[in-house]
Amino acid sequence: MTVRQNILITGASSGLGAEMARQFAAKGRNLALCARRIERVDELAGQLRRDNPGIRVVTRQLDVTDHDAVFAVFRDFRAELGRIDRVIANAGLGKGQPLGTGYFERANKQTLETNVLGLLAQCEAAMEIFLDQRDGHLVVLASVLAERGAPRTLTAYAASKAFAASLAEGIRLHHGRGPVKVTTLKPGYIESEMTARAPKSPLIVSTEKGVREMVAVIEREPATAFVPRWPWAVLARLVRMAPDWLLRKVM
Repeated sequence: MTVRQNILITGASSGLGAEMARQFAAKGRNLALCARRIERVDELAGQLRRDNPGIRVVTRQLDVTDHDAVFAVFRDFRAELGRIDRVIANAGLGKGQPLGTGYFERANKQTLETNVLGLLAQCEAAMEIFLDQRDGHLVVLASVLAERGAPRTLTAYAASKAFAASLAEGIRLHHGRGPVKVTTLKPGYIESEMTARAPKSPLIVSTEKGVREMVAVIEREPATAFVPRWPWAVLARLVRMAPDWLLRKVM
């Protein structure tokens, strides 16, 4: 297994991004952390340095909808650490309202700008670095919701995650067996700021447990993976085959 020493994580101020930072730091990895809420990122970085002496943690403020800033921040991280071995494109937004109800500007547009164009910028910036290094691992956070369209407040979000899955697959297919690896992660329900606003589900797992499986999968560098694998690898197949009336009822 290739050890990716210098790991860049976007959206690292809370939730899955912050917990991934904690777990990779415990493995002795150097981290480049960025998010809009830089005060939270800096607080996390201080904690990681105290708990894991010897690792390097560098931080930057970044809103991924500022596309020029994405390229600048990724390049700065590379210059500071010497190289970037893995980029985890985690930054995302979970706002959403049914289409046609007056929330284009306040919810759906913001979700697509972050999860589609913001993700594209992250992938472009990461691949620019990896192609120059002739090595690297790109991890794209999609969702189990990428498998089908979704009704109500999930419509725009699910569509953005379908884009994420397709984009990552396209990059992976383009590079084949080359030196750049691409992994698409499709998480189910894992506790985070995003899921805190959703109705409680008996399928939800804690942030620590869910991210532990995410990190294990990322280290293996598969093409794609559902996390946690059980029950989502099975449920995803059922979702793809489910009739429309059932999805309207359960989603």
